[in-house]
Amino acid sequence: MSNTPTQTLKFNRVSNDEILYLMKNASLKELGLRARGIRDFLHPSKTITFVIDRNINYTNACWVDCKFCAFKRRLGEEGVYVLSFAEIDQKIDELLEIGGTQILFQGGVHPKLKIEWYEELVNHIHTKYPQITIHGFSAIEINYIAKVSKIPISEVLLRLQKAGLSSIPGAGAEILSDNVRDIIAPKKLDTREWLEVHESAHKIGMKGTATMMFGSVEKDEDIVAHWECIRELQDKYYGFRAFILWSFQPDNTPLKVEFPHIQRASSNRYLRLLACSRIYLDNFTNIQSSWVTQGSYIGQLALLFGANDLGSTMMEENVVSSAGVSHSMNEQEMISLIKDLGYNAAKRNTAYEILERY
Repeated sequence: MSNTPTQTLKFNRVSNDEILYLMKNASLKELGLRARGIRDFLHPSKTITFVIDRNINYTNACWVDCKFCAFKRRLGEEGVYVLSFAEIDQKIDELLEIGGTQILFQGGVHPKLKIEWYEELVNHIHTKYPQITIHGFSAIEINYIAKVSKIPISEVLLRLQKAGLSSIPGAGAEILSDNVRDIIAPKKLDTREWLEVHESAHKIGMKGTATMMFGSVEKDEDIVAHWECIRELQDKYYGFRAFILWSFQPDNTPLKVEFPHIQRASSNRYLRLLACSRIYLDNFTNIQSSWVTQGSYIGQLALLFGANDLGSTMMEENVVSSAGVSHSMNEQEMISLIKDLGYNAAKRNTAYEILERY
């Protein structure tokens, strides 16, 4: 399932004004039908995929202080850690025992680790576990490795690619609107810098994913601005394999203290935005369901609102659970949820290549 150029679709490209109108006025049923029609056109075999992986957070040390994060720790603070290579190996061994093929590898933005440490780590994993795909390091991690190592972003990516890094996740995007970013993560990359990292990766043939976190202080116009940014970049390189929408989990976060009126986004809001993303992002082949933040049954419903992928079985998850939200799902549960809707279930790898059908 490779990315499909927009011009091959039978759907006219939706403008910003049109998607804003749909977000505000269309019924949930109308959005679902329209998004599902696009999904079924792109995936006529009615196959819903998932990947078996493990989210390994190699460190929780972070200097960025994002207000929406309950996971981070400062150097010297109680509970701060950097995993040893042996601890990482143990986690990968456990993943292999359940048939896993990918690690989602990311952490806090450690203030002292330089490119040589990351090269050694990635090379170690790639050499010892060549069957495991390393999908790792968010844009801000890549950006800061470049800064602390005093080398260009392109060199960081090339060196990590040579060591064995396969692709990069879309983490850290939150909302690609600086009006929002200046409030929720003032120390983090701005929109231009986030896009620069992903464009640099796409230029060297390194694929990635694009994400969005909604439900903090953004307006609908900010959400559309985010979609516009990633759609424009996708037009240039088709470097994003998938889009993942997830909702802000406010509990235990500084942002909740600053804005106590913020509540966890409703399932209705999630499904509406998911459908709108499928309608607007016409050059993205794959849209993932975010059952990790929504729970398994809303994750299943997402398959009726444009999603064609259930994401990961998520053997380990630390960031969302730090905000008081914990959902789990194993391989058989995913297969059952997919088949319950009349779709065909399949296990995939990071590149969305089918490994097994059920």
